[in-house]
Amino acid sequence: MARIKGAMMTRKRRKKVLKLAKGYYGAKSKHFKMAKQAVMKSGNYAYIGRKQKKRDFRRLWITRISAACKANGTNYSTFMNDLKKAGITLNRKVLSEIAIANPAAFTSLVEQVRNS
Repeated sequence: MARIKGAMMTRKRRKKVLKLAKGYYGAKSKHFKMAKQAVMKSGNYAYIGRKQKKRDFRRLWITRISAACKANGTNYSTFMNDLKKAGITLNRKVLSEIAIANPAAFTSLVEQVRNS
């Protein structure tokens, strides 16, 4: 039986890694060994970053809602608790958008929650 050489698959694998490493600094974009390490590390950062993005946006929304609440004479935790008691199911993303785009609507929401 003839021996099968793996040149084609090896070249394909290396080209794939080097393509992912395109734009990296110095030898990390040229040498396979360094490129492989850099691509693995960047993949880990990307994986972690996808989780952090969710946290960061939630923090941003909470900060925006809190600022809008302070402008209306209440604090964030009281507002969210009253919102839940009033049966209003708006998520933090929507609340922050209302607070930025339409402050009057947010003020009326705060008043509605206070009265219930």
